[in-house]
Amino acid sequence: MTRYVLKRLAGAALVLLALSVLVYALFYLAPGDPARLACGERCNPRQIAQVREQLGLNEGVFAQYAHFLHGVFVGRDYSTGTSVVRCDAPCLGLSYQSDQQVTQLVLERLPATASLALGALVVWLVVGVGTGLLSALRRGGPTERILTVLTLAATGTPVFILGLLLLMVVCAYLQWLPFPTYVPLGENPEQWAWNMLLPWLTLGLFESAKYARLTRSSTLETLAEDHIRTFRAYGVGERAVVTRHALRGAVPPVVAVSAVDLGYMFGGAVLTESLFGIPGLGKTLLDGVREIDLPVVVGVVMVMGVAVVLAGVVADLLYAAADRRVVLT
Repeated sequence: MTRYVLKRLAGAALVLLALSVLVYALFYLAPGDPARLACGERCNPRQIAQVREQLGLNEGVFAQYAHFLHGVFVGRDYSTGTSVVRCDAPCLGLSYQSDQQVTQLVLERLPATASLALGALVVWLVVGVGTGLLSALRRGGPTERILTVLTLAATGTPVFILGLLLLMVVCAYLQWLPFPTYVPLGENPEQWAWNMLLPWLTLGLFESAKYARLTRSSTLETLAEDHIRTFRAYGVGERAVVTRHALRGAVPPVVAVSAVDLGYMFGGAVLTESLFGIPGLGKTLLDGVREIDLPVVVGVVMVMGVAVVLAGVVADLLYAAADRRVVLT
C-alpha cells in the first residue's frame, strides 16, 4: 500500500508540473499587457516600463517560470518599487492587481469554496444515492419511470439555469428565503447556513442526477449476481439482501466518483460561485483570467490541480477499502 501511494504521488507531481507549464504557455499566448493593466489607463510609457520591470515581465518566459518554481519550494523576494517583500514557501507569487500574496489570497477564499463543496456533497449523496436506490428497487414500475424522467431533466439542465430557477421560485415567487448574500461562517453561522442553502441545492441537485444513474446501475448489477440469488433462495429477507449485500457492491463506485468530484469542487465551482456571489476560488480564477493576472491564475489552477490529483488518490484508496476484491497494482 505504501509503495502504491508513493507511486501515485510521484505521478501527481509530474501532472502538476505539466499543468503549470501549460498555464504559463497559455498566458503568454493571451492578448493584453499585464503591466498596463496593473499600472492603469493614465500611465505613460515610462511608468508602464517601470511596472513591467517590477513585475519581472522583462525576463523571458523560462526565467519567470524558473522563479515561480523557486518560490514554490524555497520562497522569493519581490520588489514593490519602494520596498522588498518576502514571500515564504510555498510562494505562488504576488497579484499584479493588488500586490497581495497569492498564497494568502487562496487561503482567504478557500473556506468559501470548501463550504460550498462539502454542503453540495451532502446533497448529491443523499438525493442521488437515495433516488438511484429507489429506482433500482422499483424497477419497471411507475416510480422508476418518474424518477428516470426527473433524472434526465436534471442532467440536461445547466447549473446556472437551475440556480436561476431556484432563485426565481424560492426567493422571488414563494419568498421563502431572501436573495442570498454570502456571510462568512465565523461572523454568523445561522446566516451563513441560510445563505448557502440555495447554492448547496443548485450544485447538489445538478450533480445528484449522475449519482442517481450510477447508483441505479451498480445496484441492478449487484442484484443480478449469483450470490444474491443464493441468499434469496435460502430465505434471507429482502431488506437484509439489499442493505447487507447489494449496497456493498453499489457503494464503491459512488465513493470513488464522489472523492474525485469533491476535488473538482474544491478547485472552484465557477458558475455557482459567480451566480450567488460567493467569494471562492472559482470566482477568483475568473477575475484573474479577466484581468490577465498570471500569478492568481497559476496559483488557483495549481491549487485546483492539487485538489483533483489528491482526490484521485483518495478515491482509489477508498475504493480499495470499500471493496476488498480490488487489487492495487
